[in-house]
Amino acid sequence: MKKYILSCFLLLYSCFLFAQDKEAIIRVLERQQKAWNKGSIDKFMDGYWKSDSLIFVGSAAPTYGWQAALDHYNGRYPDKSFMGILTFTIIKVDLIDKTNAFVLGAWNLKRLKDNPGGYFTLWFKKIKGDWVIVMDHTS
Repeated sequence: MKKYILSCFLLLYSCFLFAQDKEAIIRVLERQQKAWNKGSIDKFMDGYWKSDSLIFVGSAAPTYGWQAALDHYNGRYPDKSFMGILTFTIIKVDLIDKTNAFVLGAWNLKRLKDNPGGYFTLWFKKIKGDWVIVMDHTS
Protein backbone atom coordinates (compact mmCIF):
# COMPACT_ATOMS: atom_id res chain seq x y z
CA MET A 1 0.00 0.00 0.00
CA LYS A 2 2.85 2.39 0.83
CA LYS A 3 4.40 1.78 -2.59
CA TYR A 4 1.07 2.53 -4.27
CA ILE A 5 0.64 5.80 -2.38
CA LEU A 6 4.23 6.80 -3.10
CA SER A 7 3.78 5.99 -6.80
CA CYS A 8 0.60 8.09 -6.96
CA PHE A 9 2.34 10.98 -5.21
CA LEU A 10 5.30 10.86 -7.61
CA LEU A 11 2.97 10.75 -10.60
CA LEU A 12 1.00 13.76 -9.38
CA TYR A 13 4.20 15.65 -8.60
CA SER A 14 5.54 14.94 -12.12
CA CYS A 15 2.29 16.20 -13.65
CA PHE A 16 2.54 19.36 -11.55
CA LEU A 17 6.12 20.00 -12.71
CA PHE A 18 5.20 19.40 -16.37
CA ALA A 19 2.27 21.81 -16.04
CA GLN A 20 4.62 24.45 -14.62
CA ASP A 21 7.05 23.94 -17.48
CA LYS A 22 4.28 24.26 -20.09
CA GLU A 23 3.14 27.49 -18.48
CA ALA A 24 6.72 28.81 -18.45
CA ILE A 25 7.09 28.08 -22.17
CA ILE A 26 3.80 29.81 -22.96
CA ARG A 27 4.96 32.84 -20.92
CA VAL A 28 8.12 33.05 -23.08
CA LEU A 29 5.92 33.23 -26.18
CA GLU A 30 3.61 35.80 -24.56
CA ARG A 31 6.62 37.99 -23.69
CA GLN A 32 7.85 37.68 -27.27
CA GLN A 33 4.47 38.71 -28.63
CA LYS A 34 4.28 41.72 -26.31
CA ALA A 35 7.84 42.80 -27.18
CA TRP A 36 7.11 42.52 -30.90
CA ASN A 37 3.94 44.54 -30.60
CA LYS A 38 5.86 47.27 -28.77
CA GLY A 39 8.33 47.35 -31.67
CA SER A 40 11.25 45.78 -29.78
CA ILE A 41 12.98 43.06 -31.77
CA ASP A 42 15.78 43.08 -29.17
CA LYS A 43 13.32 42.11 -26.40
CA PHE A 44 11.60 39.64 -28.74
CA MET A 45 14.97 37.91 -29.14
CA ASP A 46 15.16 37.32 -25.36
CA GLY A 47 13.11 34.18 -26.00
CA TYR A 48 15.92 32.68 -28.04
CA TRP A 49 19.07 30.92 -26.87
CA LYS A 50 21.84 33.49 -27.07
CA SER A 51 24.29 31.12 -28.72
CA ASP A 52 26.04 30.50 -32.01
CA SER A 53 24.26 27.12 -31.96
CA LEU A 54 20.76 28.61 -32.30
CA ILE A 55 19.13 27.41 -35.54
CA PHE A 56 16.50 29.43 -37.41
CA VAL A 57 14.88 27.92 -40.50
CA GLY A 58 12.80 30.28 -42.61
CA SER A 59 11.73 30.23 -46.23
CA ALA A 60 15.30 30.30 -47.57
CA ALA A 61 18.08 28.36 -45.85
CA PRO A 62 18.88 27.67 -42.20
CA THR A 63 20.52 30.48 -40.28
CA TYR A 64 22.90 29.66 -37.45
CA GLY A 65 23.48 31.78 -34.37
CA TRP A 66 21.59 34.29 -32.25
CA GLN A 67 23.20 37.32 -33.91
CA ALA A 68 22.33 36.02 -37.39
CA ALA A 69 18.69 35.57 -36.30
CA LEU A 70 18.64 39.10 -34.89
CA ASP A 71 20.14 40.46 -38.12
CA HIS A 72 17.50 38.56 -40.11
CA TYR A 73 14.64 40.06 -38.09
CA ASN A 74 16.11 43.57 -38.20
CA GLY A 75 16.59 43.33 -41.97
CA ARG A 76 13.13 41.96 -42.68
CA TYR A 77 11.29 44.20 -40.20
CA PRO A 78 13.14 47.55 -40.23
CA ASP A 79 10.41 49.51 -38.41
CA LYS A 80 7.08 49.20 -36.62
CA SER A 81 5.04 49.46 -39.83
CA PHE A 82 6.74 46.31 -41.18
CA MET A 83 6.37 44.58 -37.82
CA GLY A 84 2.63 45.16 -37.50
CA ILE A 85 0.72 43.50 -34.69
CA LEU A 86 1.76 39.91 -33.98
CA THR A 87 -0.61 37.23 -32.78
CA PHE A 88 0.50 33.74 -31.81
CA THR A 89 -1.88 30.79 -31.65
CA ILE A 90 -0.37 27.92 -29.70
CA ILE A 91 -1.63 24.62 -31.09
CA LYS A 92 0.44 22.20 -29.06
CA VAL A 93 3.10 22.15 -26.34
CA ASP A 94 4.70 18.73 -25.82
CA LEU A 95 7.23 18.19 -23.07
CA ILE A 96 9.63 15.53 -24.31
CA ASP A 97 11.56 15.29 -21.06
CA LYS A 98 12.68 17.56 -18.20
CA THR A 99 14.71 19.86 -20.45
CA ASN A 100 13.22 19.59 -23.95
CA ALA A 101 9.89 20.64 -25.39
CA PHE A 102 8.27 20.92 -28.79
CA VAL A 103 5.82 23.71 -29.67
CA LEU A 104 3.56 23.89 -32.71
CA GLY A 105 1.79 27.15 -33.41
CA ALA A 106 0.61 29.72 -35.89
CA TRP A 107 1.58 33.36 -36.32
CA ASN A 108 -0.21 36.27 -37.92
CA LEU A 109 0.80 39.86 -38.55
CA LYS A 110 -1.82 42.53 -38.91
CA ARG A 111 -0.43 45.39 -40.97
CA LEU A 112 -1.97 48.27 -42.91
CA LYS A 113 -1.37 46.73 -46.35
CA ASP A 114 -1.46 42.99 -45.64
CA ASN A 115 -1.87 40.27 -43.05
CA PRO A 116 0.85 37.64 -43.54
CA GLY A 117 0.89 34.53 -41.43
CA GLY A 118 2.07 30.97 -41.21
CA TYR A 119 3.09 28.21 -38.85
CA PHE A 120 6.06 27.51 -36.63
CA THR A 121 7.64 24.61 -34.85
CA LEU A 122 9.93 25.41 -31.96
CA TRP A 123 12.35 23.29 -30.00
CA PHE A 124 12.60 24.69 -26.48
CA LYS A 125 15.36 23.66 -24.14
CA LYS A 126 15.65 24.40 -20.44
CA ILE A 127 19.09 25.93 -19.99
CA LYS A 128 20.27 27.17 -16.60
CA GLY A 129 16.67 26.99 -15.37
CA ASP A 130 15.16 29.03 -18.22
CA TRP A 131 13.20 27.80 -21.21
CA VAL A 132 14.64 29.19 -24.46
CA ILE A 133 14.12 28.48 -28.14
CA VAL A 134 17.10 26.58 -29.56
CA MET A 135 15.55 25.89 -32.98
CA ASP A 136 12.82 27.77 -34.83
CA HIS A 137 11.27 26.60 -38.10
CA THR A 138 8.84 29.24 -39.34
CA SER A 139 6.92 29.21 -42.58
